[in-house]
Amino acid sequence: MNMTDTVLARLAALKTTPTPDLKKQWRELFETEAPPYNRRFLESRLAYRIQELTYGGLKPATIERLEALGEQLDGGNIVLRRTRADERPIVGTRLIREWQGVEQTVTVLNDRYEWQGRPYRSLSAIARAITGTRWNGWVFFGLKNTKRRA
Repeated sequence: MNMTDTVLARLAALKTTPTPDLKKQWRELFETEAPPYNRRFLESRLAYRIQELTYGGLKPATIERLEALGEQLDGGNIVLRRTRADERPIVGTRLIREWQGVEQTVTVLNDRYEWQGRPYRSLSAIARAITGTRWNGWVFFGLKNTKRRA
């Protein structure tokens, strides 16, 4: 079995790996605790990390180019680069949350959200429609941590 076959096997195994085992892999590959995000996020980041460690990350020239593009947008102000004027997720983003064994997908639109083909004004309204109880939509979809940062 060559290196590519091994990587492909590891990537395929992520889909059937129990979540606690995904978090264990996260600790091994990133040397930090796994974030409290949904399973799909863990799978995609682990898949990237497995490939990155095997084949290498971005080339230095690519990193330099991305940094140059960022500076064109914000004048090199790293604080500005990390701050969005609008806290909403970027239009087109798909938020995925598993609830009682069913995967729920929400698409971010210009001024609202779409779930099951219907528009909603807030994530909280969607979370309530899914669960039948009041939720902070940002917390429900993992966009906001309920624990305060020190």
